[in-house]
Amino acid sequence: MLDSQRLASQAVLRTLEGRNLARTLGRIWASHDGLDQGQIQDLSYGVFRYYGLLRAELDLLLKAPLKDRDVESLLLVALYQLQYTHAPDHAIVNHAVDASKKSAKGLVNAVLRNFQRRRNELLERISDNAIARYNHPKWWIEKLKAQYPDDYSEILDAGNSRPPMTLRVNLGKTTLSEYLSMAPECIALSDSALMLSKPVPVEKLPGFSEGLVSVQDFGAQYAASFLDLKDGMRVLDACAAPGGKSAHMLEKADIDLVSLDSSETRAKQIEENFTRLGLDGKISVGDAASPASWWNGKPFDRILADVPCSASGVVRRHPDIKWLRREEDIAKFAEQQRHILEALWQTLASKGKLLYATCSVFEEENSRLVKDFVKAKDEAVLLPLDEDGQLLPDDKHDGFFYALLQKK
Repeated sequence: MLDSQRLASQAVLRTLEGRNLARTLGRIWASHDGLDQGQIQDLSYGVFRYYGLLRAELDLLLKAPLKDRDVESLLLVALYQLQYTHAPDHAIVNHAVDASKKSAKGLVNAVLRNFQRRRNELLERISDNAIARYNHPKWWIEKLKAQYPDDYSEILDAGNSRPPMTLRVNLGKTTLSEYLSMAPECIALSDSALMLSKPVPVEKLPGFSEGLVSVQDFGAQYAASFLDLKDGMRVLDACAAPGGKSAHMLEKADIDLVSLDSSETRAKQIEENFTRLGLDGKISVGDAASPASWWNGKPFDRILADVPCSASGVVRRHPDIKWLRREEDIAKFAEQQRHILEALWQTLASKGKLLYATCSVFEEENSRLVKDFVKAKDEAVLLPLDEDGQLLPDDKHDGFFYALLQKK
């Protein structure tokens, strides 16, 4: 536990300084051997899942703000453990004291012992603190409350939950019933989607290396169906990495697919996915907002514009996003999304369809942006979808937005 506490607090500190948590953990894995990666990840993710509450508690426990960020991060990890793990309280406190520098041992011990004595009192004192209640920044809470007055509380709570692990069965290689016989701990969500009762490492999934199944959120699996694909179509998946939606499209129809991404490193992820699944698709590296650098001038019948976004619909998978995002970032994302949509629209064939997609729940990036685009484009028609285009996060899927546009 000592190493896990210490390294998790390092990851928390780097993230509070503005760094991506997943990449920070990756660097820790690369520089240390024999770690309990699962425990370190649980502790660091847990701190940001409940950072609003932990921060409020720590502020009440301290007489003055801590100048030593290392000690502060260690205390946040220990407070998370005391409330959300099954480890014995005495072991958590003792290990935190041992992990702290000599000059801080007395402070760490005093703060954590004080929390143990005053836990109920502290919770009562912060009961009307919205940031502590919802574990999201104030601006985020207020924005969702304004845009989803009836659902904002459920959206925020879902963002703090642990995400489900869902699979997409490769129907080109097996059937749903056949795979269920190999993995009875799954339940069917659709004709090709399964949800595990408990997450497992991918190497333990039956047939994963043989390409029978892929890990993909159930909400993300809507994209391929919304596109109404037919054999022989020329299709573009813009911003395609790591390739889950591209692979799903290739599994559904015999199409001429171009999978585009701006990063060579991420493009290799698409290639690895195609290889594992036994699929054949063209992979290009280029900026979706600058078609002149990669487009050959031949229009596409279908385009998936899965644009960069705030990722506000997938914060339970990346809880640091809640605290790293700033309110002004949303407008910046919307501007980037408009540029990409305008650029890709030029490459769409007459009567072709473009599916605009984000993993956001904010209207500025979704319905509002699409409405403005359609209003400005005489040849753009917004088509109805079988499901509500705004998927809110729940126990089966993350938060996604879809809008299907057709060019007259």
